[in-house]
Amino acid sequence: MPGVVVVSSSVARALSTASGSPARPCRSDKRCDQRERRLGSEGAGSLQKDRKVALAKAQAVVAARMQATMKGLYFQQSSTNEEITFVFQERENLPVTKDNFVKLQVKACALSQINAKLLAEIKMEKDFFPVGREVAGIVLDVGSKVSFFQPDDEVVGILPLDSEDPGLCEVVRVHEHCLVHKPEKVTWTEAAGTIRDGVRAYTALHYLSHLSPGKSVLIMDGASAFGTIAIQLAHHRGAKVISTACSLEDKQCLERLRPTIARVIDVSNGKVHIAESCLEETGGLGVDIVLDAGVRLYSKDDEPAIKLQLLPHKHDIITLIGVGGHWVTTEENLQLDPPDSHCLFLKGATVSFLNDEVWNLSNVQQGKYLCILKDVMEKLSSGVFRPLMDDPIPLYEAKVSMEGIQKNQGRKKQVVQF
Repeated sequence: MPGVVVVSSSVARALSTASGSPARPCRSDKRCDQRERRLGSEGAGSLQKDRKVALAKAQAVVAARMQATMKGLYFQQSSTNEEITFVFQERENLPVTKDNFVKLQVKACALSQINAKLLAEIKMEKDFFPVGREVAGIVLDVGSKVSFFQPDDEVVGILPLDSEDPGLCEVVRVHEHCLVHKPEKVTWTEAAGTIRDGVRAYTALHYLSHLSPGKSVLIMDGASAFGTIAIQLAHHRGAKVISTACSLEDKQCLERLRPTIARVIDVSNGKVHIAESCLEETGGLGVDIVLDAGVRLYSKDDEPAIKLQLLPHKHDIITLIGVGGHWVTTEENLQLDPPDSHCLFLKGATVSFLNDEVWNLSNVQQGKYLCILKDVMEKLSSGVFRPLMDDPIPLYEAKVSMEGIQKNQGRKKQVVQF
């Protein structure tokens, strides 16, 4: 009708309330409000459902692309077991994840030297061996018996020696007992680049030499990726650290570390006597713990020139070690003559061999191993560990990088980022 103004029910109620005579809502008004609320909730639910569907489709597309183009890096040994050749190979689609296994989308994988001799000794005979074991990534799927992880968890770990999948691949299968959660503030490359050196440092300083506050520690080649982590762990435990440098650049790197190192011994010119420097630093008492990076076993005439320059003789280590000291060696072919053993006996010293693979060769102490992995990540997250890392590289450069690492080229840790 002309001149008639149509007022909504909500406006009418507001006007009537203001005039002092509340209006009585009609049933049609209630039905309209209920319908509006229902439509609003249905719209929000529909929008949320659409988002989930879109996300699932995107994940399916990524997974399909990975399966269609998935390549992995492998190595092949020559018949004499002396030369290693690295090759990329197409990967078959991974089978359904079962039991305690986790399907992992790899975000970063660190590169480490391959101990081909160890693989031969444990009778691992394959045409092609997978390359890359220190991985960090996102859980895509879990087996029916997995209890520690669920899809979308961010994890880090070390693949076992008998792993069928190379870490240098976009998707791998790994047992849940080889993984721990990655802290949120730790990057993918830092996690993958620190995990193995952290395990080695813990094995050497905690389990083989029982590091405690106030002890003196000699860490050989402290400017290497592993040496840096070992120094940081020793400092964190309150130890006095002495280290050797193989070049002027390494010496400058060690002198910049905080907390400061008690003494940096430059062995690059071959004129400094390590035993004398350590005895001078400790007041003639000797060091409590020695962590070497290899030693010379023979006379000068029987050793290569590079060893003569950079590595101490085994007699130097025996001389500088203190009473009740611990010598942790990476020299797998260490030979001690009767006089050497007698000197160690008089000092009550011990000799231990650093082989961090023992954690993967036996599952007797699996719980302790997982505690180490978790503690390494916690120290990385809190800033105790500051890894010495190179810039991340893409997957297609991994072959060339591994060839250099196998020849002991490069000082910093190299990590492939996916």
